[in-house]
Amino acid sequence: MNKFNPSKLSVEFRNGVTAAGPVIPRLYTLTHSDFTGELFLTIGTHYAWDKVNPNMRDEVLGEWKTNGHSLYYNVFVFIDGAYPSLSTSAIRNEVFRRELPLALTAIRYGDRFFFNLHPYLDDAPIIVNFISIYPQFAARESWGSFNRYSKSV
Repeated sequence: MNKFNPSKLSVEFRNGVTAAGPVIPRLYTLTHSDFTGELFLTIGTHYAWDKVNPNMRDEVLGEWKTNGHSLYYNVFVFIDGAYPSLSTSAIRNEVFRRELPLALTAIRYGDRFFFNLHPYLDDAPIIVNFISIYPQFAARESWGSFNRYSKSV
């Protein structure tokens, strides 16, 4: 995993979402540049589909959800990409799993003022949905909490 570099992260707030709130709806779209290593985090009431490369589908999408009286952070990654094949999906699965800690660190850092105002969210579970047409890559997994990803900056 590459080390997170805060100077390579750009953050944009949209649709009335601010560093203070709301908690729900609060949706995150994290994209990146393979050429520069820059990360782009958009936080809004909808996903930033205009930032997603439809030919790559290598974004990380996340949102705060409720489960009864508690909150969790729900993440989606699209393992198959735009042109699925078993071999490509296997490689993409490996890359997503390797880079996801960096992505979660970037999300936590990019919205750090929000987390400072709502510190209980650092303890909320992170659930990652690996979306794939291939059963061996399709999964729903617990990836800890943001406490784990806030210490690496």
